[in-house]
Amino acid sequence: MWALGLMSGTSMDGIDAALIETDGVEVTASGPTATLPYDEPFRERLRDILGLPDPPLDLTRDLTLLHAQAVKILLDEAGIRPGLIGFHGHTVLHRPEERKTLQIGDGQLLADLTGIDVVADFRSRDVAAGGQGAPLVPIYHAALARGHEKPLAVLNIGGVANVTYIGLHDGLLAFDTGPGNALLDDWMLAMTGYPIDLDGKLALEGQVDEDAVSSFLNHSWFSARPPKSLDRDEFAMLAKGLMGGLGPADGAATLCAFTTGAVLRVVEFLPRQPKRWLVTGGGRKNPVMMEGLRRGLGVPVDAVEAEGWKGDALEAQAFAYLAARHLAGLPISFPSTTGVPEPMTGGRLFKAG
Repeated sequence: MWALGLMSGTSMDGIDAALIETDGVEVTASGPTATLPYDEPFRERLRDILGLPDPPLDLTRDLTLLHAQAVKILLDEAGIRPGLIGFHGHTVLHRPEERKTLQIGDGQLLADLTGIDVVADFRSRDVAAGGQGAPLVPIYHAALARGHEKPLAVLNIGGVANVTYIGLHDGLLAFDTGPGNALLDDWMLAMTGYPIDLDGKLALEGQVDEDAVSSFLNHSWFSARPPKSLDRDEFAMLAKGLMGGLGPADGAATLCAFTTGAVLRVVEFLPRQPKRWLVTGGGRKNPVMMEGLRRGLGVPVDAVEAEGWKGDALEAQAFAYLAARHLAGLPISFPSTTGVPEPMTGGRLFKAG
């Protein structure tokens, strides 16, 4: 069937919507995609509630209304009526060591507004069982990578960065690698008033503070074995302390080095050196990050578009796929991806009408 996936990521830039045709195992077609950017006032409202265990209900409703708008935009263009929506919501708190994770968004309201059944709340069951609740996308990466040369690594550099390792016999290992774009985005907003370093232009002008990078990567989290996952702002205070006195360009260059250096550290945890890395998420558009990865990893590193995948829509597609797996009763998280004790299904179904 056709399924529609929705993703509001830790970068807080907006909602990605995407259609795929799938039975929860095979992906037989990739359909149209759409993006609904958040305006700055709404982005500020999201920032204000990060880390809060009880976000205001009006924000949850407004977020859901925006997702319904994104669905309408996509379906008006696509001319396809999906049988299901996978609704990630927006993560405002993620503390798996305390068995807490919270993604805001009203699944029943979205089902009622769109007239389409919705699967939401994908992470809480995993976390309640002792898993990390993240990353959940690896099983979708594996579906896309059937027939590719292995071992293969798929690196997602969103607000937080995570890696999916697909082994010689399609075995999966996945975990967060460290900060992605979140620290850089916050730096850019504070120093320039603009929320991203578009095309890495500012970082290209800067010099990396190697001492700051070394101190950052010396944090015990980077040497901890997976499974492991991060809250968006896990390293915000540490980064702030190390960045004192740096100008905008040097700070941007140094934060790029934080992200790429953290990725280089994960190779020691992988069963084999991947033959290739495919990069998705906003970080694939940052030439400073991409060059740092190529130089440090020493194997081909390409944006996922090199394989015909849609990097801007990959996570939204993944939640369409995970919703289909929920309907089929198939697992979405595994001991080797989230650390959950056994393969587990996830999500809750909200029926339309």
